[in-house]
Amino acid sequence: MGTTLSVESNSSPKSSLGQPQSEKHAGMGSIPHSGGVAFRVWAPHADHVSVIGDFNDWSSTSDPMHSEGNGYWYVDIESASTGQEYKYQITRGEETFNRIDPYAREVTNSIGNGVVHDTSFDWSGDDFQMPPHNEIVIYEMHIGTFHRSDENQPGGFEDALRRMPHLKQLGVNVLQIMPVAEFAGDLSWGYNPAHIFAVESAYGGPVALKNFVKNAHAEGFAVVMDVVYNHFGPSDLDLWRFDGWSENDKGGIYFYNDHRSSTPWGETRPDYGRGEVRQFIYDNAKMWLEEYHVDGLRYDMTAYIRTVSGIGDDDISEGWGLMQWINRDLAEQFPNCLLIAEDLQTNNWLTKRHDHGGAGFSTQWDAAFVHPIREAVQQIDDAHRDMWSVRDALCHRYNDDSMQRVIYSESHDEVANGKSRVPSEIDPENPESSHAQKRAVLAAGLALTAPGIPMLFQGQELLEDDWFDDTDPLDWDRADEFKGIKRLFRDLIRLRLNRDGHSSGLLGQHIDVHHVNDGDKVIAFVRSGDGDQGRVVVVANFANRGWEDYEIGFPSAGDWKLRLNSDWKGYSEAFANESTGGVVAEARSRDGLPATGTISFGPYAVLVFSK
Repeated sequence: MGTTLSVESNSSPKSSLGQPQSEKHAGMGSIPHSGGVAFRVWAPHADHVSVIGDFNDWSSTSDPMHSEGNGYWYVDIESASTGQEYKYQITRGEETFNRIDPYAREVTNSIGNGVVHDTSFDWSGDDFQMPPHNEIVIYEMHIGTFHRSDENQPGGFEDALRRMPHLKQLGVNVLQIMPVAEFAGDLSWGYNPAHIFAVESAYGGPVALKNFVKNAHAEGFAVVMDVVYNHFGPSDLDLWRFDGWSENDKGGIYFYNDHRSSTPWGETRPDYGRGEVRQFIYDNAKMWLEEYHVDGLRYDMTAYIRTVSGIGDDDISEGWGLMQWINRDLAEQFPNCLLIAEDLQTNNWLTKRHDHGGAGFSTQWDAAFVHPIREAVQQIDDAHRDMWSVRDALCHRYNDDSMQRVIYSESHDEVANGKSRVPSEIDPENPESSHAQKRAVLAAGLALTAPGIPMLFQGQELLEDDWFDDTDPLDWDRADEFKGIKRLFRDLIRLRLNRDGHSSGLLGQHIDVHHVNDGDKVIAFVRSGDGDQGRVVVVANFANRGWEDYEIGFPSAGDWKLRLNSDWKGYSEAFANESTGGVVAEARSRDGLPATGTISFGPYAVLVFSK
């Protein structure tokens, strides 16, 4: 699958330049070497291509490129060096275009120039290993708004590093970074990539990203990069009609030129059937792991890679095959990498192995969790909370593997596009009310105790309100104002990762939702691994009332210690502090389990027990 460019040969055949092929430098874009910089670009419909830049006073005649006979153009320029700016000047017929290099690792800005970039970096000491999937807690973050040292400028990679101690205290261990490929302007979510090989200049560019990854690794964080392959642009897009050719008034060589071009973001779906475009996307995916040492990729909305409409049976088989190819090779070369699909169509095939016909992702965002859980906690009237729907959300999995799903109550999509943060959805007038606090924690508590890979969105632990906006940075004053809520998230994460050695059941695959009381809106479940050791009992109250003597089943008789009560006043003055503490379960069967415990708890509380 895909066209692999091969320009080196031991037999030294003559090239179109009349020089031995082995004297050419392999690769795409600008290729620095000891004797200058070589350049290669794909422009199959061009009549003439030149490199213009700082090294030739932007002359269109000084450095003409020579056709390699396969749609590629090549030149080696002795006077060029790293750090210099350049573009390709492409002529087709009577039209001439100046284009930024599609493979440029660095640009001055989205409508500026390419920069000859030295990809070398001192990675000494960087031997980080991704944790096992059942020991991951993801923190989704947006570099531009996570932390700003200048209120008039977007945050950058250096700014984000200054808040690493906060993330360390919180206990998350995987940072999922919203897209940082160069986009139009300085403010963006990142899902409008103009130059997918270049790192956003407003964030600090490629060296700053490498420094961010190296420092994150040193602090114990994996880094997963969000990538956008379902569309490019649509603005500031030099790929559009790159060499002047197009059909049907569409986008030219990098894009479908028929009905398959259409996406919700413009007519800019890449042509997954064209070998050179497949190679372009494949090379980009590998770049993030090879050159930036990231530990995985999160693919944006794969439903629009594998289908035209994102929801129908209008399959794009070439898109499916491209994902299989990339994921297979990444998994072979980087066995511990985490490959996440955002598909949201509850499709088991995304996370089946490629040799079984699947797309080969490690895991996928689970719409079957987030939507029922948010629906339950956001209902105004307790009577409308459906405990059976909550039960189904807790138990859902793909291919009988709970780690094939990422579970969350907030993500960048769930707190924007007409939706708000959970506290603001619950109480728009007062998102800091006791109900808003308690039910937001209830949703997050289930994400951190149910089987799956849990994920938080930046600011959840600060009880952020309103909605996500790329112009509105996190309010770090809330870290002190809601330090109890942050402590609650920290305690939940410690339990989820078994940091204190008494909650290993939360690392396991299994869940038994043994108690569903839809009348009183209480649900309870047992989490466990393959054996009986380390079992954890979780009780969640979805009602605005407390209980003093509520009975549920326990897996065994004896002492069960209360490890967490989300209603503790130490987490918030708005909480009720109701709890029975530990439980002595009697050898009397209940809920299909051999023992019974009597517990007390407050409104909208989550309790966690273990032996």
